[in-house]
Amino acid sequence: MNPTFFVFCEGKTEAAYVDLLRRNFRVPVEIIARVSDSNISQPYIDRCRRDRFTTPEDKTFLMFDLDVPGMLEHLKKIKEATLLLSNPCIEYWFLLHYNEVNKEMSSAQCLARLKAIDAEYSKGDFSVLMKKVLIEGIDTAASRAKAKEDYTNPSTTVHLLTDEILKSKR
Repeated sequence: MNPTFFVFCEGKTEAAYVDLLRRNFRVPVEIIARVSDSNISQPYIDRCRRDRFTTPEDKTFLMFDLDVPGMLEHLKKIKEATLLLSNPCIEYWFLLHYNEVNKEMSSAQCLARLKAIDAEYSKGDFSVLMKKVLIEGIDTAASRAKAKEDYTNPSTTVHLLTDEILKSKR
């Protein structure tokens, strides 16, 4: 039996991306969305998991943007979870599917750069073409992400989830 991946995330874009992964790779993923940084804690995670069927092999992930001051320090206090953090935002992970990006940027700049690539993109909604790129380009994006220093601007650790999903499919 495959482990269930519990993904706690802050917004509809993260939830939509994880749902895309779940549907495409047909893996057991529980998405707990719209969790603000002030709500996320080990007791909160434990309460959410208690309401679901779990196994010791299940994995917990926290998917948040680092464009909020203090977020990294807060999330590092939660010991039983893998941090899927994007700096400045999740759109940086999406950009890495298209090309290498090394220049520090704000969330607004990141979003504008992504919209320049795919004019149809909006938060939480992917075009058919973008969905294809986000699935087919996972290995390339992961390779680019792994070359970055975690938690700096720009960087992302979303590949930790995609690596686990791909590993579970082998």
